Amino acid sequence: MVLSASKKPLIGLTTYRQPAQTGVWKVEASFLPAEYFDSVNRAGGTAILLPPQELTAEDAKAIIAGLDGLVVCGGRDVDASLYGQVAGEFTDAPDTTRDAFELALYSAAIETGLPFLGICRGQQVLNVHQGGTLIQHLPDVVGSNKYQLGNAQFTIADINVDAGSLLSKALDGDAKVSGALYHHQAIDQVGKDLKVVARSEDNIVEAVELEGYGFGLAVQWHPEHTPEDNRIFEALVSAASEYSATSEHRSKR
Repeated sequence: MVLSASKKPLIGLTTYRQPAQTGVWKVEASFLPAEYFDSVNRAGGTAILLPPQELTAEDAKAIIAGLDGLVVCGGRDVDASLYGQVAGEFTDAPDTTRDAFELALYSAAIETGLPFLGICRGQQVLNVHQGGTLIQHLPDVVGSNKYQLGNAQFTIADINVDAGSLLSKALDGDAKVSGALYHHQAIDQVGKDLKVVARSEDNIVEAVELEGYGFGLAVQWHPEHTPEDNRIFEALVSAASEYSATSEHRSKR
């Protein structure tokens, strides 16, 4: 259900920070593919883009206090040192500013009960935040590159969803969802208080939820890339609207 314009919750979305070009200008920029914020807008939310930056825990809390929901978006690999490993041959050079930024936002969001959705990298950051580890290169495990074909070509595949889970409720009880896959890393050891709620045909973790939490969901696939099925974003925006109506932070703005 898409919310009315008068009740649009504010949804923060984390962004990339890297060299970019617009016209004659070659600069370091913060940006995000429009699919992400279009999905939030279609679901009835107002998207607020959050550029990676150095910040304190108090800064992160201030950002979270101004939001009704959070999406931690896709991007390059998480710094392997954050989960006690040395980067492998195929692991991206880390973006330490973005890593620290998103970890701080997760800490502040979880402390306040803010509804959140992690997407691809966003699931991996959540798992690392909770003390988990990652498989650094899935082809070493599954024997092919079918989870990330390269050249911006997504793999569309069925993902098995656990009955009764937060994800299942968001998907109207469906036991499977068609997901757009583009990841060469995935969850290995599951972090504290995270429950696996969806897996691929190879038993790769494709979704987790934070146990004992209102709306804390992360998926390994890219729901923003399948606009014909916007239910996950709609569930987030609905939870954000409820949070906005009941939380004390709204009255303090």
